[in-house]
Amino acid sequence: MKRCYIDSGMIIRWCFRDAAARLGRVNGRDSLLAALVATVWGFNFVVIDWGMHDVPPLLFAAIRFTLVVLPAVFLVPRPSAPWRTVAAVGVFMSLGQFGLLYAAMDAGLPPGLAALVLQAQVIFTIALAAVVLRERPTRPQVVGVLVASVGLVLVALGRGGHVTVAALTLCLLGALSWGLGNVVSRASGVSGGLSVTVWSATVVPIPLFLLSLALDGPTAVADAITGFTWQAAVSTLYTAGLASLVGYGIFNTLLSRNPSSSVVPWVLLAPVVAMASASLLLDEVPTPAELLGGCVLVVGALIALRPTARTPCSRSATDPTQEPVGARTRR
Repeated sequence: MKRCYIDSGMIIRWCFRDAAARLGRVNGRDSLLAALVATVWGFNFVVIDWGMHDVPPLLFAAIRFTLVVLPAVFLVPRPSAPWRTVAAVGVFMSLGQFGLLYAAMDAGLPPGLAALVLQAQVIFTIALAAVVLRERPTRPQVVGVLVASVGLVLVALGRGGHVTVAALTLCLLGALSWGLGNVVSRASGVSGGLSVTVWSATVVPIPLFLLSLALDGPTAVADAITGFTWQAAVSTLYTAGLASLVGYGIFNTLLSRNPSSSVVPWVLLAPVVAMASASLLLDEVPTPAELLGGCVLVVGALIALRPTARTPCSRSATDPTQEPVGARTRR
């Protein structure tokens, strides 16, 4: 098979041309922090793939969220929202999204492609908000959804022979779950703080562990726990500590002092980082159609997140009633 090399710099410049003016509103320090968080989140997909070889996917996700909860739940104050709302956010944003994502990657979806397909959450969030919350999409949102949908079709049609329909479907369902979590969070008025990240994760480990027992069997679960490798341990620490706690803590801080429309587009750098690092470290070679579809998907998401007169950039991102639909994000 002929090797095709990725010019990650060219992809970044092309995908983020539309966002250049908005990102310029963030000062240099915050821009570096946002780029750092996006890089951590992008590399997270490679780390998950690297550590999941000898551990069933749902068990691996359960262990990750156990580490998110245990050290932090005693240090982070409980959010003011009702418990049923926090639990619902956890079910969709963490349990559903990451359980399905890990299952998709275990079924053969490469890390770089998984990072791209998961961005379909922007499409699902806008569509669900229109139906459930009766929020009429703005013109940029409609255009962005259509463009991103074309990108998804290109990715689906251009997927290599190693990517099954089942794996792609699982990742799309994970993106749908993320979108549902966004709508639940928006409808309830829950802000996307670190406290919500930590406390909503309390509903994740036990269901994932029980599902792993049912699907993989007690023997496989016991063998995986007793034979937990150092690679799996390092991967778990990275995903729980850096990607979930540190990454989201920094990102929430950035949202508290910058317009969401100036910060959120940085998240779309994560798939680019995931694809570039997967190419370098895992020898993952996307097909030209996957690469083109991924760029179209990211551009569509950028268009959908573009501020309009109804959602001006000057409004605070901590006010959920003033965020553009689809602006919430979590890794």
